Amino acid sequence: MNKVIIYTTRFCPYCLRAKHLLEQKGAKYKEFRVDNDPRLRQKMAKMSNRRTVPQIWINDKHIGGCDELYALERSDKLDKLLNI
Repeated sequence: MNKVIIYTTRFCPYCLRAKHLLEQKGAKYKEFRVDNDPRLRQKMAKMSNRRTVPQIWINDKHIGGCDELYALERSDKLDKLLNI
């Protein structure tokens, strides 16, 4: 099984959409909420060079955010990344 990590905030609609797509695919993910944790948000920003959420990694490869995740889905590349 692939390792999927997603950094989110509680009320972010893009975070909800990204998690929904991952759940539809049956992908298990580890979620890190950065709402009230400036250190964790800083870590996410340093790893991704981005400050927005969600930020998603699949098998230690930075995918990007919700738009990039859906672009992978539209181009039929997401299933391969998730090994499904």
